[in-house]
Parts: sequence; C-alpha cells; structure tokens
Amino acid sequence: MLNNINFLGYINPYLYILFILIFPFTGNKSLLIGLSFLLGLSIDFFSDSGGVHAAASVFIAYLRPFLLKFSFGVSYEYNAIKLSKVTFSERLIYISLMVILHHLVLFSLEIFSVSRILLILKSTLFSGIFSIILILCSLVLFSRKT
Repeated sequence: MLNNINFLGYINPYLYILFILIFPFTGNKSLLIGLSFLLGLSIDFFSDSGGVHAAASVFIAYLRPFLLKFSFGVSYEYNAIKLSKVTFSERLIYISLMVILHHLVLFSLEIFSVSRILLILKSTLFSGIFSIILILCSLVLFSRKT
C-alpha cells in the first residue's frame, strides 16, 4: 500500500487498481466484481477508511466492459485484445479512464461534501496523474518480453 506517500496533501497513488486493469478480458465478470470488492475491502480494513475503496473498486469493475469497448472498440467485441499488444494511446485512454473514475468515486465518498468539490477534483486529478504514471511504469517493468 502506498497510502504513506502523500505529496503536497493531494497526491496519494493507488496501485492496487492494477489488478482490476489487468484481469483477463475474457474472464468472468461476476468474479471480477467479487474480487474487486474483496480487494477494496482489504485496503479499507488496513487503512481504516470505511468502505470507500471497496465502493470505488466495485464501481470500476462494473464499468470495465463499457470502458473496454470505448477504449478498444471492435477489438474488444471479438476478444482479440491484449493489453501488451495494443497501441500506447489506447492503453493510456483505458488506464486513464479507469483511474480517474476510481479516484473520483473514492474522493467523493471520502470527502462527501459538495462544498469541497474543488478539493475532490484537485485530489482526483493529482492522485490520478501520479497513479497513471506508476501503473504505466509497472506495466513496462513487469511486461513479458517476446
């Protein structure tokens, strides 16, 4: 967990989203939602955050098929995509959408105040950018060379 990395009060990366991102595209969607809930719940348990990670994780796991279709188009419908084989721009769009939506739900539930909408958006933007960079670096570092 990277919850001790807090830069300028707004940047707090969440690398656990990577599990939801790289879950097999042809895998069982109900299993993904259940595992996402357990992953988020375990993060909540250890960081004492009251279920916000579980809610955000289930939210992006539920939206994942729609975001895959939006990001990859026809390739997703024929189950012909691999995250390591798509173009960088498609990969960046997919990762960015998932991370920004996750962070928006997470910080909205965590702060839970309309009067602090700028803080929610600022935290979402800065933490999202940092999380996207870390996820892209992780994918490059741990990708299989063929």
